[in-house]
Amino acid sequence: MLSTKGQVIERLLKGDFICRTTDEDGWRFLKTPANREQVDDYLATLNRMVATVGSGADSDVFFCGYRQLDEDERKVVGQQFRDVCNALTPLVEWLVLVQEAGAQDAPLTEGSALRLNELQSIVEDTPAFREQLARISHYRLFGSTSATVDGQIKQVFKRLCELGYLVRPNPDKQIYLGTGKLDYLYEVIRFIDETESLDLEERAESASQGSLL
Repeated sequence: MLSTKGQVIERLLKGDFICRTTDEDGWRFLKTPANREQVDDYLATLNRMVATVGSGADSDVFFCGYRQLDEDERKVVGQQFRDVCNALTPLVEWLVLVQEAGAQDAPLTEGSALRLNELQSIVEDTPAFREQLARISHYRLFGSTSATVDGQIKQVFKRLCELGYLVRPNPDKQIYLGTGKLDYLYEVIRFIDETESLDLEERAESASQGSLL
């Protein structure tokens, strides 16, 4: 059985985002400077590093970034960035729908609870939300073929879990939690906003690995 350190390294190298919601033990392990240094030292042998999103005692999200970008690494980072950019429109539209339907002041973030049944009821009762959901669910990212709100919203939630933006702690309940990957998504959006008139892929390659990809 792998130690906590081994499990953390394995998850990071798989491309997982470790936060309090998805892996509290791993998150607490990495919050200890000495432990994080050990993981970072190991990753250094693979030209990787522990990167973070967020700040403050409870808001750090840990993931794996590159230390140096050679040709092969540039291709990987470029593809990662293109994948995120291609998914931005459906993801942002979904987040806006959730915020508007829930009459929330703040967007969905790591640790935020989302109740599928409550959201479904609100969408079913509001024609504008039904239209929004239908459009969003039929994006390639979500791939719904359903004509009903029930089928559309369940497919969207299913895909968001598969993509790592949501987790469902209890399979017997329709309660989902946002993960740290949402915080990473907001960082990407801010990055794009700041560099919208520039070559984004080139900037992504030259950006600090510890702060973005």
